[in-house]
Amino acid sequence: MPKMKTNSGAKKRFKLTGTGKLKRKHAFKSHILTKKTTKQKRNLTHATLVDKADEKNVKLLLAMK
Repeated sequence: MPKMKTNSGAKKRFKLTGTGKLKRKHAFKSHILTKKTTKQKRNLTHATLVDKADEKNVKLLLAMK
């Protein structure tokens, strides 16, 4: 059976942590920033973890079990 291909978009958006969790960046931080408050932009800066409900789907995109 051939190898499973990794989804190109997913490999750019998600990173695996040392404990096997998936790290992601926040949305809404790329453009139209003038109308967003400084607090909102600051809080969107930090990376967070992928929700447990979405973890299975993201791992499939990354060709992981």
